[in-house]
Amino acid sequence: MSAVASPPPGRERIGLWLDLIRWNRPAGWLLLLWPTLSALWVAADGFPGWHLLAVFTLGTILMRSAGCCINDVADREFDRHVKRTAQRPVTSGKVSVKEALALGAVLALLAFGLVLTTNLATVLWSFAALAVTLLYPYAKRVVAMPQAVLGVAFSFGIPMAFAAVRGGDAAGFSAMLGAVPPLAWLLLLGNLFWVLAYDTEYAMVDRDDDLRIGMKTSAITFGRWDVAAVMLSYLIYISIWAIALANRSFSAIFYIALGVAAAQALWHWRMIRGRTREGCFRAFRLNHWLGFAVFAGIALAYAVR
Repeated sequence: MSAVASPPPGRERIGLWLDLIRWNRPAGWLLLLWPTLSALWVAADGFPGWHLLAVFTLGTILMRSAGCCINDVADREFDRHVKRTAQRPVTSGKVSVKEALALGAVLALLAFGLVLTTNLATVLWSFAALAVTLLYPYAKRVVAMPQAVLGVAFSFGIPMAFAAVRGGDAAGFSAMLGAVPPLAWLLLLGNLFWVLAYDTEYAMVDRDDDLRIGMKTSAITFGRWDVAAVMLSYLIYISIWAIALANRSFSAIFYIALGVAAAQALWHWRMIRGRTREGCFRAFRLNHWLGFAVFAGIALAYAVR
């Protein structure tokens, strides 16, 4: 393992931290944000208010950034053998493990401070969300499809959004569960398949490196059925959300938005069918527009009701 380089002066140090949390790649936190905001609108039966909008938007950015710190520490020995990740700050030794964990802890605490402005049910659910976030980086060692674990982690903003809108300050496990209706879990299940779709695309980029170092991914598990699995996952995601929200009496706007999302999924098929690194990575990076289409359809459908 290479020695940790001496810290560069101020501005360069901040630049390394920003690189660590992928600040110049907002697609990551947008993938978490759109389903979370969609759930907020559904839970509130319309605009949820500026307070909850700010809490969940900022909280999503902070927790995704904290997750990057944790993930890079956990994967530092693997990342040095992958072309795309070999120069990440922790892997290259430019940021120490302690420094990365300290930054991640600060970001997570800031996010928790935002959660404290909501209610007890949301606070309790935030601990479950944190547990899944910490579990994911290590699932890649033992789970054949760690993308499913990531799907739960990336979807946990959905039950938390419902808890923030509908939960109260009553204590107890039953109150915590009661704040999240079955609809939230159905939306989480659907969103899990969207995460499985786009993170399999992401895993297809590094498949050769992951096979060589023994990393487990859905791209490896699906094998030659990877493209079909991605497209099926998109279909299941859009279908579950359409069925789950069918009783909301939405206008045609919502279904047009789902059609736009489906059209984007077909576009992604054109990018990934050749299984090139460039095509698969581009499809992954553009996925946030698919999520935005679904959110926009929900928000506009409520606005015109």
